[in-house]
Amino acid sequence: METIYFDNNATTKVDPEVLEAMLPFFKDSYGNPSSMHHKGGEVATALRKARQSLADLLGCEPIEIIYTSCGTESDNTALWSALRTQPNKRHLITSKVEHSAIINNATFLKHQGYRVTEIGVDRGGLIDMDQLVDSMTPDTALVSLLWANNETGVLFPVEKIADLCHEKGIVFHTDAVQAIGKIPINLKDTNIDMLSLAGHKIHAPKGIGALFVRRKLKFAPFMIGGHQENGRRGGTENVPYIIGLGVAAELAQKRLPEENTRVRALRDRLEEGLLTIPSSMVNGDRVQRLPNTTNISFEYVEGESILFHLSHAGICASSGSACTSGSLEPSHVLRAMGVPFTAAHGSIRLSLSVENTDAEVDRALKIFPEVIEKLRNLSPFWKDGAPALESGLLSCDGNSCQICN
Repeated sequence: METIYFDNNATTKVDPEVLEAMLPFFKDSYGNPSSMHHKGGEVATALRKARQSLADLLGCEPIEIIYTSCGTESDNTALWSALRTQPNKRHLITSKVEHSAIINNATFLKHQGYRVTEIGVDRGGLIDMDQLVDSMTPDTALVSLLWANNETGVLFPVEKIADLCHEKGIVFHTDAVQAIGKIPINLKDTNIDMLSLAGHKIHAPKGIGALFVRRKLKFAPFMIGGHQENGRRGGTENVPYIIGLGVAAELAQKRLPEENTRVRALRDRLEEGLLTIPSSMVNGDRVQRLPNTTNISFEYVEGESILFHLSHAGICASSGSACTSGSLEPSHVLRAMGVPFTAAHGSIRLSLSVENTDAEVDRALKIFPEVIEKLRNLSPFWKDGAPALESGLLSCDGNSCQICN
């Protein structure tokens, strides 16, 4: 059985061109880029090229890039730098639908005496701009918001938000881990101060990320050591992975048109087909979102059960962020959006890439209805092809019925 991989927001397959470019730096080109001899010099030259490739994808200067181990390290670096360089400011603004790298930091900061404002979203997952503006004060050190939500693909207007922060003298950071390579980005034309990304979301390997830091922004290193990364992140460079990220950035730049045409069309066809299944719904705005992502709820069944049966049929999907997949609680993103409990527990995220095909969508559209029907036939909340509530088998006061509990 061939695998259909619809979990590209969790991680992507390493592109063969990326792997091929990396291999020499495990073997012959093994020098330390900080060394003065020719073996170090050839590696340093390759690193400069890779840095330029990533800068070209982001629309920034190479010197504005700091390599990290992952998106989480980039998020942590941005957050703690903003706070440490502004010790008199004790307020952070984020949202209720952020990645755990920011949410868990915000929780920690609350216990350290910082004030944290978490901005709400509407039913479509779009941020409450009025609440955001009203929350900004002279004590605000940082506004940190996702560019693209990892579960729903919904896009925040981060360029507009960065302008608002700039007017008020507030540092703005965006976690763009899911946005990179899927939508055009030109940081030179924005007021974004810091931006996080991770290589394994754009067909580079796991274990390499980057943080964009705008020139002249006050910055405090998260990892203190040697002179690497212009003194902003100590530690010998992860050379093969940086090279791989550079090639992945070049490929992502070339594939942007395909992401926004062919991949978008595949996603839309898959989504429309799945919505023919009774009691299904799309979670999140269907316009302001990534071209590769859909989050669909199938009411009255468990998402984990859906994933189990899909996996046995050769389809890889997820019920939300891979970083929270061990939790039995409904997605915090869907809860913040006000998705009904019966739908939130049956939500599935499908995220495509340039690797996916029409044939895979055809096969998925045959398998999905069979899986959902099988599970609903086992559910006490589904009877005769309809929700048991509508069949009069259960009563609900909106608070204490079997489903709500």
